[in-house]
Amino acid sequence: MITLYDYLDSGNGYKVRLLLTQLGIPYRYVDVDIMRGETRTPQFLAMNLDGRIPTIQLEDGRYLAQSDAILWYLAEGTAFLPAERYARAQVLQWMFFEQYSHEPYVATPRFIVRHLPADDPRRGELPQRLVRGRAALEVMEKHLQSRSYFVDERYGIADIALYAYTHVAEDGGLELAPYPKLRAWLARVAGQKPYVGLLDRPPQI
Repeated sequence: MITLYDYLDSGNGYKVRLLLTQLGIPYRYVDVDIMRGETRTPQFLAMNLDGRIPTIQLEDGRYLAQSDAILWYLAEGTAFLPAERYARAQVLQWMFFEQYSHEPYVATPRFIVRHLPADDPRRGELPQRLVRGRAALEVMEKHLQSRSYFVDERYGIADIALYAYTHVAEDGGLELAPYPKLRAWLARVAGQKPYVGLLDRPPQI
């Protein structure tokens, strides 16, 4: 059985939990408190030298980190990842966009607002990060003007990667009201069954 090392409020970990659920793959969940430095212990660093969640342990004992790499691994050979070469490259295009143009400006403000005290110096980053977060949401809005999903007109891991932090963007101060196509896409993703919420605690196995 796959073991997922994760922190419940992490959108990156949520990506993996959502895909595992929708693939019907049972897994063991291990909560790792990033706010208490539990990813920096010798035990965790032996699994992932970068000291980050999510990290999974496969049935054969090997470890795999980085949420989008985990999504790709789990989705290989399923309907969540297209077989055609160009469509697969488009999936990577949007996953790279998520990590470089979206996550630092949509996810990071949420982390600052939810997890850092009001007098933390990092609060000073928020205005500029939110400007770039709105730019990322605008890119998504434009892409969705004539599409239901991000790649190949079908739900897949590009959608999961982008959904995880977008659907809770308002937690960090990014209003979603100006993006009607984006909000309609969020509703389509939330309508995929089976569905689990970001803060739904996985069952104990």
